[in-house]
Amino acid sequence: MADWLAAILLGLIEGLTEFIPVSSTGHLLLLREALGLQGQNWNTFVVMIQLGAILAVISVYFTKLWKVLIGLPTRPEARHFAISVLIAFLPSLFAGVFLYDFITRILFETPEVICIMLIVGGFLLMAVERFAPQPQHFDAMKLTWRTSLLIGLFQCLALVPGVSRSGATISGSILLKLEKPAAAEFSFFLAIPTMVGAFAYALLKEYETMDFSFGWIIGIGFLTAFLAGLAVVRFLVDFVGQHGFTPFAMWRIVVGVVGLLAIWVY
Repeated sequence: MADWLAAILLGLIEGLTEFIPVSSTGHLLLLREALGLQGQNWNTFVVMIQLGAILAVISVYFTKLWKVLIGLPTRPEARHFAISVLIAFLPSLFAGVFLYDFITRILFETPEVICIMLIVGGFLLMAVERFAPQPQHFDAMKLTWRTSLLIGLFQCLALVPGVSRSGATISGSILLKLEKPAAAEFSFFLAIPTMVGAFAYALLKEYETMDFSFGWIIGIGFLTAFLAGLAVVRFLVDFVGQHGFTPFAMWRIVVGVVGLLAIWVY
């Protein structure tokens, strides 16, 4: 398959799966493996196109985020929200820096782990859906700093490909008694510094070894991820409010099982 076509396909998968609890990285890596796309350029591609999906969140929530930004000097609630997101981001920042080489060099190259995590995460997501405590928090912008920190610790689980960043943060939020739409929304907000940080760190780490002739391929994936992400962010909160997370859990299990069967057969 031509590189540009693979970039479109991978960008589409990134944008469609980044914000739903199915593991965008797991899907990307399994598809990359199926397409026979090897080498560090494609590992870097997987990390860097995620910024395209993050720009989709920023564009959808721009008005709300802009109000927070301009309100930082004068509005205590704006400062509280900004600090909450920062607190939630810090655990994955430190863990990601410490484990970066192990994640990208070992776990990214182990599709069996990804498939197993997809399956396990699917069953756990269904359990959270079934046994979720009664929600007590309904506004993603008014969480306590303790709750934000605990959500951030849940996000660290997603450093293992196949776990799902949004799945870990949403499940953790629900267990901490957030309403499902609020849990999904806070996951969106937390994704912004998390994915921007991952993008910047990947660029810093891989800068000297990157093939910049590959940059246009990353650009294609980036744009595709942005457009697909726009569609998902616009519908996801309402979908979750109506249908919950069971459809995503079942999808995870199906993909994980099919992936394992493909690995064992071939």
